[in-house]
Amino acid sequence: MTPPVPLMDARLVAELRQSIQDCTERGLSVASKWSSELYYAIPSNKRDTLISEAFTTFSTSTPACSRSPRPSLSFADPSPASSAALCMPVTPGNQSHLPSHFPVVRAQETELEIQDEAALFAARAFMTAKEFTRVEFTVKNCKSAKAQFIYVYSCFLAAERKAQRDWYRQNNTRGQPPVPINRLLATLLDMVKNATDPWLLFLKAVFLSRLNRREEAIESIIRSISGYHWNWSVWTLLCSCVGDGDELTALLPLLPLPATHPLILMFQIRTMNELHSPSENELAMCDRLLGDDCFRDSAWVMSLRACALYHLHDFGQAEKQFEKILAIAPHRIDDIDVYSNILYVTDNRLKLSRLAHEFLELDKDRPEVCCLVGNHYSLRAEHEKAVKYFRRATELDRTYLSAWTLMGHEYVEMKNSHAAIEAYRRAVDVSRKDYRAWYGLGQAYELLSMHRYALYYYQHATALRPYDVRLWQAQGTCYEEIGRLKEAVECLKRALLGADPRETTIHMKLAKLHEELDDQSEAAAYHRRVVEICRIEERPVQDYAKSSIFVARHHMVIAGGDLLLAKDYLERVANSNAEEVGQASDWLKKLKSVLITRPAIPITEETSGH
Repeated sequence: MTPPVPLMDARLVAELRQSIQDCTERGLSVASKWSSELYYAIPSNKRDTLISEAFTTFSTSTPACSRSPRPSLSFADPSPASSAALCMPVTPGNQSHLPSHFPVVRAQETELEIQDEAALFAARAFMTAKEFTRVEFTVKNCKSAKAQFIYVYSCFLAAERKAQRDWYRQNNTRGQPPVPINRLLATLLDMVKNATDPWLLFLKAVFLSRLNRREEAIESIIRSISGYHWNWSVWTLLCSCVGDGDELTALLPLLPLPATHPLILMFQIRTMNELHSPSENELAMCDRLLGDDCFRDSAWVMSLRACALYHLHDFGQAEKQFEKILAIAPHRIDDIDVYSNILYVTDNRLKLSRLAHEFLELDKDRPEVCCLVGNHYSLRAEHEKAVKYFRRATELDRTYLSAWTLMGHEYVEMKNSHAAIEAYRRAVDVSRKDYRAWYGLGQAYELLSMHRYALYYYQHATALRPYDVRLWQAQGTCYEEIGRLKEAVECLKRALLGADPRETTIHMKLAKLHEELDDQSEAAAYHRRVVEICRIEERPVQDYAKSSIFVARHHMVIAGGDLLLAKDYLERVANSNAEEVGQASDWLKKLKSVLITRPAIPITEETSGH
């Protein structure tokens, strides 16, 4: 058996290293931070070895371009006008990807960047200071593709800032739109409509996505990735464009990287986490990325794994993973809100309280920290304080989905349905892919006894998370409330598919519905299943006394009923301390008279015809 091909090699490490500089120069701070974290997480001995190997490869290969202002470590496959890719050694493995005019294009771009050098230095400083209009003015007349990217990007950021400001100015007024409106998007898109540079294609995809032209955005994203692989911002954008698992499956073969490439694995895990539906397959991918030959000490990849475990409801393992993350990166705030959700669900008040105090001291103005503190107060049933912190989180980042959803939960606890609905609607405005907001809307309308509205939102949630038992149960309850009992039965049967085999509540509900539908045989079958589960689990007779009496009574009144089974069930209840002792004794007396007129014949699989 041949060993698996290692994920890391000199080329990949060199590309990752170069991406830190490339993203930083263009003001993409999130992508630069991501690359830096991953690069730092590679075991130092392996990183040093591979970088040395990359330098050796570069120095012994024939350069694809005649000159460069500084040594390059970019090994990204270039596109015809890939201004992002710097010099690339021509080797048998990549020569076929190089267009015949590439050296000329690269040399021209290098000359333009040298001419724009002073403006680019100033623009980078202004970008760091968030002085976006100064950036625009500084690079407006520059000719290099890098300067063009910075110009368009700064125009976008300035317009975004103005849209946010206008939106907050209308806060709590009737005229406030659901989300800020950037009125320059169409103009900005026109500026990059014919772009071939991978960085400008990324911006084109951003504008198309914001204009709800999703298919065109995905096309631009794929072209951008083909020209430059290691811009994590473009992968994050692609993740937001994927609607469900089937779309992801259809998309993966279209990406210009092999299925085992780390970027593909990270993208797939991240997307499935965003869709709240990771599987054991994604966990295996995380384990591979955290192997000794890859990003062994990466807190970012560990966090991906912890979030996957959280969505799989393996809270114990998820908590251990977060503890490991904090051991190697004690001041890491990213995803600390997910950790707080786990501690909330497991009712770990002590650890949640300690975490809230530590991180509030660390940075009280991060939305994740506000969410953490909100969970702390919620667990203490101080709902008004919890709402205060969740609202603060949304003020710091209006797109912070978890805060809107958790705020809605708090309002439900406070029985303030109208405020809950408003919070959940804001969550849906941020992302229509989060089932929790749709489920919350259903709960809020159920509190108002508006069951048809609740059903509509529960159906949306179920479409996003079709194997969630709670969602099918919620639908079943709504159908029951509006008198559509057959649909309620179908929903609860669907819930049973994903339920714990030892679960009895759904069986009891199905038995009750079949009674109301006057289907006594089906009702008895579900009641009998309840009795069997309870006896296997050795639960007290009180838990299944009513079901025992129903099954016994059913077998006494139907032709060919199993009277010995009825006798066994009734005697167990009659000899217990359950409330139904009197009923069981009365039915035992009736059973004796039935046994006189009709001899008991045990019903086996053969005699029952099954």
